[in-house]
Amino acid sequence: MREITAASATELARAIRAKEVSSVEVTQAHLSQIEAVNPKINGVVQVTAESALKRARELDRLLANDHPVGPLHGVPTTVKDGWDLAGVISTAGTEGRKSFVPAESATVVSRVYAAGCVILGKTNVPELSCAFETDNLVYGRTNNPYKLDRTSGGSGGGGAASIASGMSPFEIGEDTGGSIRLPSHCCGIAGIRSTTGRVPLTGYYPPIAGLVAPVSAAGPMARRVEDLFTTLSVVAGPDWRDPQVVPMPLGDPRAVRLPRLRVAFHTDNGIFSPTSETATAVIAAAKACGEAGMIVEEKRPNGIEHTNELFLPILAADGGAEISRWLKQAGTTHLHPSLARLLQMEGGLQVSGADLAAGLSRLDQFRSAMIWFMRDYDVIISPVAGCPALPHGKSFDEDVTRVFSYTATYNLTGWPAVVVRAGTSPEGLPIGVQVIAKPWREDVALAVANHVEVALGGWLSPLMVADSIPV
Repeated sequence: MREITAASATELARAIRAKEVSSVEVTQAHLSQIEAVNPKINGVVQVTAESALKRARELDRLLANDHPVGPLHGVPTTVKDGWDLAGVISTAGTEGRKSFVPAESATVVSRVYAAGCVILGKTNVPELSCAFETDNLVYGRTNNPYKLDRTSGGSGGGGAASIASGMSPFEIGEDTGGSIRLPSHCCGIAGIRSTTGRVPLTGYYPPIAGLVAPVSAAGPMARRVEDLFTTLSVVAGPDWRDPQVVPMPLGDPRAVRLPRLRVAFHTDNGIFSPTSETATAVIAAAKACGEAGMIVEEKRPNGIEHTNELFLPILAADGGAEISRWLKQAGTTHLHPSLARLLQMEGGLQVSGADLAAGLSRLDQFRSAMIWFMRDYDVIISPVAGCPALPHGKSFDEDVTRVFSYTATYNLTGWPAVVVRAGTSPEGLPIGVQVIAKPWREDVALAVANHVEVALGGWLSPLMVADSIPV
């Protein structure tokens, strides 16, 4: 097995079950990594060391008596601060909740715990998860482990930076506009936005409801693609509380035959032309697919150039009224500048009921055209964003939403999309690509992403990159 803090969650689970290493050893290795690295990154914002080691000792005792708890027995994980974690401060990045301790954990947290995981602590988010970079007035900003002056992305930037730098093997994220995929891209790890309705969003704050529910989904982030299936299998399925979730079977990517799969790829979505290195990464991923016997064609779905026109009015239809309501409920009186700016922007985008109805009709037409396109393909490969991780504070600059439009397209469709590292910028920053499949075909997206990872290398430790985290 690789060094503990570089191993995949799947490898760790296998080694613990085989008694090659104990859960205590694995947990302590990650706690030591947090102690060494986190002061520079600020990815983990609550560390539950005492309860983690107590849990690990109990899991080792159970295994010694041949009573493993579940498929992730003894494997540590962190919890995104947007998810409630019983007994631990869960702020959602907003000052009004800086001392809030929930009595009940989110469904996904309860499920990974029941599968045998050890909870290491909570990771940072932007305020109310409403930004493409991770910074708030409670905990401050999270730095990118590859270049500390760059963002780790958002809203799952704390978790992505923690995973990339060896502080956590995996984490469950939530994705309304790219909150799993963009941090995975910025931090060079793997992540999956599952099909909308695959994983319950119960216990997320603010609650995922109303107009944003059909464009939202949960899924894991990890260093390796194999972990995405391992952990998705644990958290998927109805909890009888989230009304969107359906009991759809989850296919196994190991059963997918790659030869003859049909792949469409594009390097430019017609909204923002990517950097040359980003385009090169997409082309390299497409080439790797062709070398595996897949049928590859450069083709872009018609209509994706209208993504922002469709997406932004849905998010801002109420002029920011719902966000304001959740801030009031939390008791927040001081806003982080990025959230204040978002509310100002949304106030200018408020639409009438008639315009909203027309927008929803156009969205259905878009979805129909997209699923028609997918008659001829099994996956689409595209950029995750138009460029690598931005400098801190740039995510709300004018026109930056265009940079991030590549992920929003597939929030609109609700389809599964996997991110895997496929290149590196001249500054040493990771470049991810996204592999998108038809609804409910996470198995196909994961199988193709796994091949790209094997062919192009996937996650690379930031310790191997100049100007990255000093330890």
